[in-house]
Amino acid sequence: MADLIELIHQPIRLRIMAVLVTLDSDAQVGFTSLKEMLNLTDGNLGAHLKKLEEAGYIRIEKTFINNKPYTYVAATERGKQTFAEHVAALEAILQGKELP
Repeated sequence: MADLIELIHQPIRLRIMAVLVTLDSDAQVGFTSLKEMLNLTDGNLGAHLKKLEEAGYIRIEKTFINNKPYTYVAATERGKQTFAEHVAALEAILQGKELP
């Protein structure tokens, strides 16, 4: 059977990564926008982002604009590659194939 990446396979983290890997290479998404896109609470999104960041799959940038805190999220190259491997494993399962 194809090897799925357990950390990414969790449904919310899979959705987060799917959004992030579709961004242009230098683009990032705001925490609030991501939260609204995925219909998550601050705490739920924050917990999943922490796990993805610890694995090196995403980077989080915190900044201030007009004295207001803003958090931006983007996929790392490692995260993009790992997500691609996970998608390949899913495709292999759907096609009934084994991965090398």
